[in-house]
Amino acid sequence: MLVNKLKTSVFLLSSLLASKALGAWQMGGDILCHDPSIIQEGDRWYTFCTGEGIQVLTTGDGGDTWVRAPQIFLNKVGWWSSAVPGQSGIDVWAPDVEVFNNRVYLFYSISTFGSQVSAIGLATASSIGAGSWTDEGAVLTSTTGDAYNAIDPNMVIDQSGKPWLAFGSFWTGLKIVALDPSTMRPTGDIYSIAALNPIIYTSTLNGKAASITYHDGYYYLFASIDKCCSGLSSTYKIVISRSQNINGPYVDKDGNSALETGGSLFDVGNERWIGPGGEDVSNGVLARHAYDADDNGVAKLLVSPLNWANGWPTY
Repeated sequence: MLVNKLKTSVFLLSSLLASKALGAWQMGGDILCHDPSIIQEGDRWYTFCTGEGIQVLTTGDGGDTWVRAPQIFLNKVGWWSSAVPGQSGIDVWAPDVEVFNNRVYLFYSISTFGSQVSAIGLATASSIGAGSWTDEGAVLTSTTGDAYNAIDPNMVIDQSGKPWLAFGSFWTGLKIVALDPSTMRPTGDIYSIAALNPIIYTSTLNGKAASITYHDGYYYLFASIDKCCSGLSSTYKIVISRSQNINGPYVDKDGNSALETGGSLFDVGNERWIGPGGEDVSNGVLARHAYDADDNGVAKLLVSPLNWANGWPTY
């Protein structure tokens, strides 16, 4: 049975138990991961991560021991080279997995650092356990000068059952667009949902890694800001905003537009766990990576249950 992105039980440390400092679940095994996306299928859990061919972790014992499963792509897909000529090998970023109409949808992005020449692709399968994926081609592309950057996808099902795709990174911030449920291609207008004031922040610090979840009348938008992917020098942090409509407008805790502030600070890490971000939120759990100061800044998976107080999540 496919469970719709139920994000629970999974966690960090290379092989032992991790600190509770961020309220995270304690898990073991191979849990090195960047930009996690987590899903349960039957009695197994799968975590999809940025990396060569999309890295996959799996556990069958409730998360006590994770092992690395075969990656999704063994070779470069034909359309990648024409969409993103500068892409390196089979390096794939920020996968996002979701179940819709009894089929598994795995969105992913290909790009190069600092470039707007990017693409969001889609692979599908009847189940994860079967290990048979079909690449469905490019869903969205961008090039220099576009109003968005086509990376960091997040598929969201609204309260009416309609699929949407949130995406974007750097430049003008985060966007969302409705998807045609028969083709999983964008349809209709692209909406801006969060950004950072360019007077205060440069484009290199703008919002990225959108993840949207619904709770008690509101859509909550989690996003990452500041510098990623620099180990212990990372300044990544997670911000949050909310809206009664999936396509906005989103506001922070002070009622300010997320198009100006990006959102209110939510997770800034601590002395051990540096630069939390690349988050994924669904069904009551927040998953993200952070850099472990006790292990030379290696990126590891953190998962924390979300609680709610005064209309906002806590952990």
